[in-house]
Amino acid sequence: MTDQTQDPPTAQIIPLNNAKAQRSSERKWGKKVMNLGFCIVPSLLLRGQQRLGLNATQLSLLMHLADYWWDVERKPYPTKRTLGERLNLKPRRVQQVMAELEQAGFVKREKRVSHRGQLSNAYDLSGLVAKLRTLEPDFRRAEEAAREGRRQAGRPRARMHRAAGPAA
Repeated sequence: MTDQTQDPPTAQIIPLNNAKAQRSSERKWGKKVMNLGFCIVPSLLLRGQQRLGLNATQLSLLMHLADYWWDVERKPYPTKRTLGERLNLKPRRVQQVMAELEQAGFVKREKRVSHRGQLSNAYDLSGLVAKLRTLEPDFRRAEEAAREGRRQAGRPRARMHRAAGPAA
């Protein structure tokens, strides 16, 4: 399944067996740990880190932003100080890494203001989403090729189809 150039007007919702997933996660991590919350990110973000050109700090920062992104309509807006505390970075370093991510097109900082003045920035992650969507076909093809290779290897006389190597 591949994305079209434009998304359909409404998203397709795939029902998940939430109770089963929750029990499985609780068995892995423990109920008390899971009760403190969890963050859903696509595995492609982790698997594609190198292709995306993300260093460990940049990936960590994106993961923390994703932890604040609870609703597609509500962009995350943690403060640099909060992100810095979570990542053991000074706010200025968080700002530098965020600028790198913005320059590379992963995030877009949006100023938030109130009658009291400047608030923390909101972070638009649509650039990250778009980059992951461009990687998806390559990773999908590789996954399908690996699956087909495993299927072929399990067939009778699979050894006969291997390329001839040097004689032993």
